[in-house]
Amino acid sequence: MAGDLHIHTRYSDGSYNPAEALGEARRLGLDFISFVDHDTVKQTGPALAAAITTGITVIPGVEISAYDFARGRKVHILGYGYEAEADAIQTLCDPLIRRRHENTLRQIELLRKTGYPVDENEVQSIAAGTESGTGRWLYKQHIMLVLIARGLTDTVYGSLYRELFKNNGICAWDITYVDARDAVEAVVSDGGLPVLAHPGQTDSWDIIPELAAVGLAGIELYHNDHGASEHRRVQTAALKHDLIVTGGSDDHGDWGSVHRMGDIHAPVGVLESMQERGAARIPFPWIN
Repeated sequence: MAGDLHIHTRYSDGSYNPAEALGEARRLGLDFISFVDHDTVKQTGPALAAAITTGITVIPGVEISAYDFARGRKVHILGYGYEAEADAIQTLCDPLIRRRHENTLRQIELLRKTGYPVDENEVQSIAAGTESGTGRWLYKQHIMLVLIARGLTDTVYGSLYRELFKNNGICAWDITYVDARDAVEAVVSDGGLPVLAHPGQTDSWDIIPELAAVGLAGIELYHNDHGASEHRRVQTAALKHDLIVTGGSDDHGDWGSVHRMGDIHAPVGVLESMQERGAARIPFPWIN
């Protein structure tokens, strides 16, 4: 069984639509995948519908943009196998998506005033060509696609992106995220399995005991930002707190991925572990 549990689609900041991603997964010989779009579960229904003809198992997924307010660090919480309605996740994440959208509008206006050839209508038009809220919610990646169309850069996550949105860039502020413990509790409430994403990337090791106390079920082992030392730390934390381990490529398609789908596989036996932990929706056609 080969799978990838960390893929993003156009419902957030990836370039794939679910059907395209499933086609690529079939070409690569993957048996299961999960689309963990940022702060939304709207990709799950289309993904499950598209998977029917592919023979690939789709695990409902989400990646919640959370924060460790005590330590001042970002914490990303993956949620797998949640119930269809995902009421708690959506209630937690919908205000977060609105804040990101409003933030993007402010960034567009500042860029326009600074002389960059971008306006809200153009960004809305780009977004309408993706599945991210059918154009309702805007991301800074949509801004970058406009700038690419204008010939100012040829990549989303290149030097212009860093100049504008990172470090001392004119748009380098961020939104307020949700508390990481609330994110874990929301996934649990919806019958899903909350997993700490890439702690090596966000330096979110110290919060693991607090998250485990409120229901954390797993920790991401295999990820682009994890080497041998991070693997050892993940395994140690998993043993100490009785956590399953997951993994995947963190593929965003053509929008700046370091690794592509299937380059980093989920650990062997992870689907069985998820099922044993009682996830509400882990389809297993392969056990029949």
